Amino acid sequence: MEKENSYRIGELVRMFGITSRTVRFYEELGLIESMDRDGSEHRRYSERNVIRIKRIQQLKDYGLTLSEISALFEMARVDRTGATVREGLAVKYRQKLDEALRRRAQLDAYIEDLSWHVEQVERANDFFECPGASCASCRWAERCDVRLLVKRPPS
Repeated sequence: MEKENSYRIGELVRMFGITSRTVRFYEELGLIESMDRDGSEHRRYSERNVIRIKRIQQLKDYGLTLSEISALFEMARVDRTGATVREGLAVKYRQKLDEALRRRAQLDAYIEDLSWHVEQVERANDFFECPGASCASCRWAERCDVRLLVKRPPS
């Protein structure tokens, strides 16, 4: 039987670009577990832990917290078919997708607003004369908050 590869903390640190404190923290959280220490008293980690750390990084990249990741790992431990964790992960991913789409809509609105201001500044001869003569040809005239303010009768 072939002996499974094992890794010291330093090897995991280099492999994943994380700190040794992160490896120990993952172990404290129960996300990974070290094997028996070798003769030099160094923690050793199995191939399984390499895969788990990679999965942790992937899930973190998609915005999941360590608490959410821990819950998913526990689901996978309890249900070895993987069905529960896939369903749970699909729910989390849908939530993250909805959140990302909302942020994108906000960013699109911000970009549109900046485009308007860039055109306003580039078209106006004098910043303090806008609104003014250039309003007639400005494609943003209907949404210009300064123009609307100036057009309003005084109260």
